[in-house]
Parts: sequence; structure tokens; C-alpha cells
Amino acid sequence: MRFHYAEAMTAVANYLPLARAAEALGFAGFTIPDSLIYPKASDTAYSYTDDGGREFLENKPFVESFILAAAIGAATTRLELTTNVVKLPVRPPLYSAKLAASVAAITGDRFNLGVGLSVWPEDYAAMGVDYARRGKRFDECLEIVRGLCAGGYFEFHGEFYDIDPVKLNPVPAKPLPILIGGHSEAAFKRAARFDGFMFAGGGPDELAGPIAAIAAARAEVGTSDRPFRIFATAMGDFSTDTIRRLEDLGVTDMPVAFRNLYAVEEDSQPLAEKIEAMQHFADTVIAKA
Repeated sequence: MRFHYAEAMTAVANYLPLARAAEALGFAGFTIPDSLIYPKASDTAYSYTDDGGREFLENKPFVESFILAAAIGAATTRLELTTNVVKLPVRPPLYSAKLAASVAAITGDRFNLGVGLSVWPEDYAAMGVDYARRGKRFDECLEIVRGLCAGGYFEFHGEFYDIDPVKLNPVPAKPLPILIGGHSEAAFKRAARFDGFMFAGGGPDELAGPIAAIAAARAEVGTSDRPFRIFATAMGDFSTDTIRRLEDLGVTDMPVAFRNLYAVEEDSQPLAEKIEAMQHFADTVIAKA
């Protein structure tokens, strides 16, 4: 099991010292949150809170994901950087590919592109993108990002995007890992075509079904023999039994958060306390893994 530090919606000044501490304490990586805007009003239910509310997001700082990944990459030498997750279909896919390729190249291929759909219609409206058929748009974005980041000239002619032969430079020295986040059957099938799956929350019981669905989808599309990573974020439950059960299910990576990221309050935890929690986890879990 690889353990990643999961911090989100904290003071901007915390990120670089936390990343340096995570690297020094033996964490494998750092997961990076993504959010674009704060709509003044929204009646859209959020998938990962008990009541569907989005109030926890209000006034929380979100540095642009690719910029934060580049900053953390420059401040460290070993940590993997994984977006969790970039809302890909609201962004121009060619520009997303350029950003991803640049971050991967400048960090020595330590960048994993975790992507998903945005649940907020307001994100699409603000970016001038049609909310309808967003799943199909997402699929086209994925193919464009993968194609452009592979190097060489690439062209694409789809329903939403039409790109004549172009290439990017620089590109990653190895294939860019693309990980799919979500909790729907469509997300499981997308993950099967790419390099991994990101599960946003819940224990082994909640994860067993999605993992089985992904395994079936991988068998169907013929990708079962490829390397595949499964990220399962944990908030608070770091017991040996939970870790063992997740490993038995096939989880390869566990981002860990030492506070409730969905709390409807601003993060007031001092930086020193955050690092103390990381130290305790490193001593009691990572050192014994």
C-alpha cells in the first residue's frame, strides 16, 4: 500500500511545508483538490456529503490544481502528485493536455492526472460549456488528453472537438497516468480503459461493489493484464484491519486526511498540529507497512 497525504481547503501557505514534511516522513504522494468557482446559489446535491449540501465549500481556498501540482513538484524531489480530481469536461481538452504534459515534464514524471465530471451545472455555465451530454464530452476530452500527451502529431474529429494534426512539446517521458474518479457505472467503465480509479470516500464495504464492476469492465475491454491503481481516500479510519481489507480488495494507494474535509467551517488547525498528525501516522502505520 502506498500512502498519500490528502489535504484540501486549507490556507494556501500550508501546502508547501506540508508537502516537504510528507516527503520527509515517507509518504508516497500528495493528492491535490480541484474546484473552479463558488456559485452564489445552487440546488445541485453533492454526492459526498450525507445531506447533499455544498456549504462546506464556502470560502475555502482552492489553488488551481495544475499550478499547485507544479509548486509542490518544485518544492519536493520524490512525492507523486495526483489531482483528485480535475473536472475535465468543463475545460478545453487541448489546454488541459498542455498543462498536464508540462507538469509531468517539469516534475520528472511524478504527476498523475486524476479526472472526473463536475457535478455542478454552474461550472459548465461559467465556462461556456453545455451541461447536456457531458459524459460523451468527457470521453472525447480523455482521448484528446491521452493522445496529445503521448507525443507525436495527433488529430481528433469528434462530436464536440475537431483538432487537426498537432503535437505538444514537452510531453511526459513515460505514458501519463490517467485515473478516473466517480461512483457511477459509466465511471467504472471509463476507469477500465485507463490507468486507475479514484474512490472519494467510504470503507471496504462501500468499495467492494465498484471494484468488482471495474474488474468486470476491464475483462470486457481486454485491459485486465495492464497495471492498474486504485486510490481510496480515508478520513480518520486508519486501522490495521481497514488497511488489510482494502489491500485484499485490490486498493493500491490510500490518501489519508487527518481531519473532516467536509466540515462546514474554515480550517483553523495550526500547521504544527498537521505535521504532528503526519508524524504519528508515519510512525504507527507507514513504518510498519
